[in-house]
Amino acid sequence: MSEHTLSQGCADQDQIAWVRIASVFLPLANPISDAKVLTGRQKPMTEIAMLFVEIESKDGHRGLGFSYSKRAGGPGQFAHAQEIAPALLGENPSDIQKLWTKLCWAGASVGRSGLSTQAIGAFDVALWDMKAKRAGLSLARLLGAQRDSVRCYNTSGGFLHTPLDQLKVNTDLSREKGIGGIKLKVGQPDSALDLHRVATIRQHLGDDFPLMVDANQQWDRPTAQRMCRRFEEFNLVWIEEPLDCYDAEGHAALAAAFDTPIATGEMLTSVAEHAEFIKTRGADYLMPDAPRVGGITPFLKIAAMAEHAGLMLAPHFAMELHVHLAATYPTEPWVEHFEWLEPLFNERLETRDGRMLVPNRPGLGLSLSERVAGWTAQQAEFGQRG
Repeated sequence: MSEHTLSQGCADQDQIAWVRIASVFLPLANPISDAKVLTGRQKPMTEIAMLFVEIESKDGHRGLGFSYSKRAGGPGQFAHAQEIAPALLGENPSDIQKLWTKLCWAGASVGRSGLSTQAIGAFDVALWDMKAKRAGLSLARLLGAQRDSVRCYNTSGGFLHTPLDQLKVNTDLSREKGIGGIKLKVGQPDSALDLHRVATIRQHLGDDFPLMVDANQQWDRPTAQRMCRRFEEFNLVWIEEPLDCYDAEGHAALAAAFDTPIATGEMLTSVAEHAEFIKTRGADYLMPDAPRVGGITPFLKIAAMAEHAGLMLAPHFAMELHVHLAATYPTEPWVEHFEWLEPLFNERLETRDGRMLVPNRPGLGLSLSERVAGWTAQQAEFGQRG
């Protein structure tokens, strides 16, 4: 038996020895408002609740993963993670699908979607990060990258609390940073304001610069029909979440009726929910969010179904993770540029010529910044470090 075979055999016997979870509340510089705030359904967002997971194996390999929640749910994610984390101890960290299923069944009485799977997502991402690091590859390379960069668009500069003159400034700053598209929030009670903002920014950007809009589920079906018809003239890349996130039939009707593509999927929290939209053709652009669906393992299943159906892909938020996943999709995807999470990490993603470069560092290529300790509300450890 060769030395390589012996070494590989030892690696196959590795075990998870230590797990640490942390609940971190990242403050935002300014309160954030979209259509859900203006219609009275939610309060402005002032922080993001992060769930971080660090995993170390008996042989000293380490992985970092995260999930998140906006406005509410962070303490619940941490509580669920604290209950299921011990199930990982003693397991082989390479058996990621097996471990996802084990964690899911550990908390199966609260379901296989929503908060429970979002808690699992942080563990799953950490295991994939460890696996890629062990191989000496970036996550994208481990999964099979199709490209070294991905088209990217900015959302953080286009929220509804932003005055119109500032929107113009923000779009210029994004283009100067090498970002390739701009997304504006719409869905205000007064639709004339939406139309004016979009028309103004379209004129400011020019006819061909990629521009998207996002209604954040605030229209009913008749309103969505009217607004999609009015937006046809603006040559948009897509109209996002025009209806309730679970209305697959309504989204499918819009996708069939209009030339402008329909995008949705960010609020769905399971493979099954995405499968329903794919089956009904409820989206031209599917927008899965890996932390929300339970991590990379279920995300890959969703992406495979979307590819088979001929859908386009634009993962939601968490660009630090999704740039790797989007790089593996066969047809050219989009990644959403949000700088909000940058203070959590020591590394920065690069944008150039309208694209986001895929990091070539091992794993996710991320390490936690010193500032995270000051934002940590609670943490727990399981097992023992080597």
